[in-house]
Amino acid sequence: MTTDPRRLPYWRLSAFYLFYFAILGAMVPYWTVFLRARGMSAFEIGQLMAVGTLTRIVAPWASAWLGDRVPRRIAVVRLSALLMTLVFCGMFVAHGFWQVALITAAFGFFWNAALPQFEIVTLGHLGSAGNLYGRIRLWGSVGFIGVVLGGGWLLERAGIETLLLVLLATMGGTFISSLLVPDRVGAPAVQARASLRVAMRHPAALGFLAAAFLMQTSHGPYYAFYSILLEDLGYARTAVGALWALGVVAEVAMFLALARLLPRLGAARVFMASLLLAGGRWLLIGHGAPALGWLLPAQLLHAASFGAFHVAALAQVQRFFPGALQGRGQALYSGLCMGGGGAVGGVLSGVLWDGLGATRVFELAALAALLGAALWAWLSRYASEPANAAAG
Repeated sequence: MTTDPRRLPYWRLSAFYLFYFAILGAMVPYWTVFLRARGMSAFEIGQLMAVGTLTRIVAPWASAWLGDRVPRRIAVVRLSALLMTLVFCGMFVAHGFWQVALITAAFGFFWNAALPQFEIVTLGHLGSAGNLYGRIRLWGSVGFIGVVLGGGWLLERAGIETLLLVLLATMGGTFISSLLVPDRVGAPAVQARASLRVAMRHPAALGFLAAAFLMQTSHGPYYAFYSILLEDLGYARTAVGALWALGVVAEVAMFLALARLLPRLGAARVFMASLLLAGGRWLLIGHGAPALGWLLPAQLLHAASFGAFHVAALAQVQRFFPGALQGRGQALYSGLCMGGGGAVGGVLSGVLWDGLGATRVFELAALAALLGAALWAWLSRYASEPANAAAG
């Protein structure tokens, strides 16, 4: 399908990413700090982070099932965004581990149900202009940066409980922006039957999923304990926010650069490079966190461990799960790899943090990323073989 860029709803698509990832900009640097302020232990924080991440396993499959059966996928996105916002209101009155866990599971489910379907809507609008994806997705990074920087300043002055208001505002913005987005061009109500099992037999597809799972596992201590580590080392909350923002600025630059780099290097090579550079990043953080001079290059490597990785991973999803498998392939990547891998990483880092310490935990994170690179190097040799038999 050929897409006229002039007819692309660029700003409406971009607005959704801006607000959606602004939620992440509030959650990632400050949520664990908020939980600790509410009296949660490191073990409980790890469990709560895992609860939210585990919803990424179930939610994408539920939304994919529904999205394949309703006339408009954007309706699934809108419903998910509305329910996410309403459920999160319960966090204002939640007390104790179990109440917080229940609300985290509920709003996390709807939050994680929205994005995979919206990615399909976006790619449907782009059609043959897929190289423009990074230019739309970068607005999510802009939203992340804005909230990280503004949030650090606000929370230092108004207190950590203000985080709930920031999150509620960004969730409301996500819902409102979803109302402005038209459904993807030519989206059928029901996709043709295709065998996910056949696609999963392809060795390179299995290598991709295993490597992506390990990559997300390696991010566990970063997302759960990076801010806590820096605060314990004496960094101001504003400085913590600035370091998070630096990583996302690098990510934005990578999104722009990949429009030219991806066709030249190929998605498989970019995927491999992102895994190797992620391993180096975790070693820099684990051994160099007390020195700002080591943290700065570590944060710049976010361009590889997230930006390049995400774009290359989406290219692999489209390669190994084409046509009618796209919805389920996206759900598999979001659910098993991002959800399952993130949950394993969060739980393990929570269990090991107090006993092993930050350095050893980040060394294990580096090992996970490098193991993913090894598996991809081994199994991606089969990537030249067609994986489209399942779509026939």
